[in-house]
Order: sequence, then structure tokens, then C-alpha cells
Amino acid sequence: MKELAGRLTAVDPDAGAAVQVISYFDRLAETRAGLEALVRGAAVLAGCPARLVDAARHVRVRVEPDGTRKDSESAPDPDWPCAALELGGVPALWLERAGPVPSVVDAVILERAAGAVRLVLDRTRGRAPVSAADDPALIETLLDGTVAEPTRLHAARRLGVDPADPAVRLRAVARGDEPPRVLVTLGGGRPVESELPAGRLGVGPAVPVLDLPASWAAARTALRFTADGTPLDPGPRVVYADELGGIALLADLVVPGAEPPPDVRAVEAAAAALPGLLTTLHAVAATASQRAAAAEINVHHSTLQDRLTQAEHLLDWPLRTPQGRLRLQLALTMRHLARPSGGPWERPD
Repeated sequence: MKELAGRLTAVDPDAGAAVQVISYFDRLAETRAGLEALVRGAAVLAGCPARLVDAARHVRVRVEPDGTRKDSESAPDPDWPCAALELGGVPALWLERAGPVPSVVDAVILERAAGAVRLVLDRTRGRAPVSAADDPALIETLLDGTVAEPTRLHAARRLGVDPADPAVRLRAVARGDEPPRVLVTLGGGRPVESELPAGRLGVGPAVPVLDLPASWAAARTALRFTADGTPLDPGPRVVYADELGGIALLADLVVPGAEPPPDVRAVEAAAAALPGLLTTLHAVAATASQRAAAAEINVHHSTLQDRLTQAEHLLDWPLRTPQGRLRLQLALTMRHLARPSGGPWERPD
């Protein structure tokens, strides 16, 4: 498909772009993407906000061209290019762009996105039978607090979850750029490690079905506290939101991708000057004693002392006092929070 798009682009740029649009939405359909992902694709491809409004099924999704969801209660402009979800139906998908006659590329975006949206609505709103196991669109429905309660309860049943069972609790799992997951537990216990997906994970608290949007919000916050578990980003790969306590408040103070706080910059400068320092600092911050920290990184206690002396000189604060260790813990935590949202930690040049 890429080769075909390249050849067509050389002859007709619009035709080449249209083929790329078709390929893009085909990939989303194959991965059973949800409504928000489909509307986001339309917005990003068109370079303008895209809006889905289906009043009959209580669906309202609006996404900016940068991929940010930003719903609106205002009525769509009748001059915007639009598409219906059903043949002869009323418009339900709009590109917020002046002019009712869409370009060739916009027309293809609307046609392919509307078709994919229709399939998702059919399977999540109960019009078509489907094997629902791990269906991303059904999971997205469960996690969206703007979706009506009967629809979310229906989605839960399609996923094999009995909302009426008082012993059933669910945890939302945030996975960066990957589709979210929902884990079912009995009595709210922690899932076993084999049930967890790979990569960095933020796990929300165990809640009843209708409280999953709150668990999802907490899971996204917990994801910001995770690390890759590498020498450049040591720390926990999985973080449970209900174990953060008051530390979760830090997430409101540190803006992802913005200028990091001074202590984070100090840690980065020290790490750049002393290779392997981040692993040492994490061990000191995460273990109960210096001897435990030395065992964690497999060095002699005296070697750890030498490294701490070097680190204290570079950081310009003590690491062997309770106050200094707390400051280090906060600096390393804020370092995770300061990373670009959803992406890996990248050391500033």
C-alpha cells in the first residue's frame, strides 16, 4: 500500500494522499480501535478539529488536530464538511473547516472514518454480535464517563463482566500510547504479574463497573510515576494509583515536557557527569538502608560510600541524612513526572 501511495503521489498528490488515508483507517479497524481513536485519526489527517455527534446513541466526541480530546456542547456548523453514519441518515461526523464541499482528501477521511465509527457503534451499542474479548472499543466505552450508564453496563456484559456481582471489581490500566486495558479482580486484590501487559503501566484502583472512569483517570496519573527500568530511567515499571497516597499530588505540580524543577536539573547534570549514577541514586532512594542499596546494585558498601560522596558534591546536597534522602526521592519522582507525556525519558541536550 505504501508503494502504491508513493506511485500515485508522483502522478496525483490527492490520489496518493487518499490511498494513505484508506490504509490508515484500515489499520485502525483491524486493531478494533475505539471511537476516540477514530475521531483523533480524522482530526490529525485533516489538520483541523473533528467532531462526532450521535444524539440517538448519546455519543459526543471532539478531537483537536494535535490529538487532544476537547468536547464541545455547541452545535456543528452546517457549512462544515460532514458525513452520515448510515445511508440517507443525518450528518454525524464533521471536519471543522469552512466550506460545505470537502476536498478529495477530506471526503475520503469522512467516508472511511464514518464507516469505521459505524462498525464500532454497532458492536458497542448492541446492534451486531461480536466476539468481545479484549475489544478496545468496548473498553473505551467502559472508561468514558460521558457515555450513558446503560451503555457502559451493556459494554461490560459484552466483555463477560457481570456488573451485578458484588464481588467483581475492575482496574483500569494505562499503557502510554497503547490502548487501555481493564483487569477484573475478585474482592479488589492486585492482579498477578502474568496478567499484566508489558511495558510501563499505571494501574487504577479496583472499583465497580460504573466507577471505571475514575479508575482510568487515576491510572493515567499513576503511569506518569513509572519508569522504563533502564540505567537511564531506573524505577518501577508498574505503579498502582491506590499506593501513591499524597505523592499523587505532585502530578498536578509538574507539567510533562515543561522545564523540569531545579532539583531534577541537578540530578540530570550529575548523571551526565558520572555514568551509572542514576542507578545508584535510585537504589539509595528506594531501599531501606545503604547496605541494602549496595546489595541492590551489587557493589561493596565502601564503593557505594565513594559514589555517594561524588554524588553529594555534584548535587550540592547531602544524601545520607533523612532530609537529603527525601529530597532525592522527590527529585527522582519529579524526573518521571517531567518526561514528555506518554513518551520515554529523554535527557535534555
